[in-house]
Amino acid sequence: MYLYVLLLQTMSNRQKVTRVQLDLTGDNDSVLIGIVSSDADYRISLGINKKMGISLRHHNPLEIEDSDGNNIIFSRFSDITGAPEIVFSLVSNRSGKKFLLKKLHNIDYLLYIHDSVKTPDRSSLVSRLREIEGVTAVFDIDLKAVKDRNTEYLFY
Repeated sequence: MYLYVLLLQTMSNRQKVTRVQLDLTGDNDSVLIGIVSSDADYRISLGINKKMGISLRHHNPLEIEDSDGNNIIFSRFSDITGAPEIVFSLVSNRSGKKFLLKKLHNIDYLLYIHDSVKTPDRSSLVSRLREIEGVTAVFDIDLKAVKDRNTEYLFY
């Protein structure tokens, strides 16, 4: 997702258009981790809080309208105490038989971490999350490889 900014500069009665491309996704500073677990969302968030030393709290759920016009609700837990530098967001990938990211239908929860101060250590995060009771599997997901229009909902 890029934002194009057009700058107009006046140079002796002529206007020069300068195009500047800004990367809004922050992929360099962001990590997306897929978590497989049959536990309820609140139990997973509590486990992540204890293991990572953060404070995920129930946040407004994601509401998305599907192709049939029905609202689909996905639970969301967030820790924005360190915002805007660091933000944690745990989002359910399932709502009944519907998925937020359809190509990742084997993933139950998506943990999105944005740290603008330093790049999070992916391997350390994955290994720590695998130690949580009730977590079956953890996957490091490349944000650039996921081609789904619903990925925009993961970003604040």
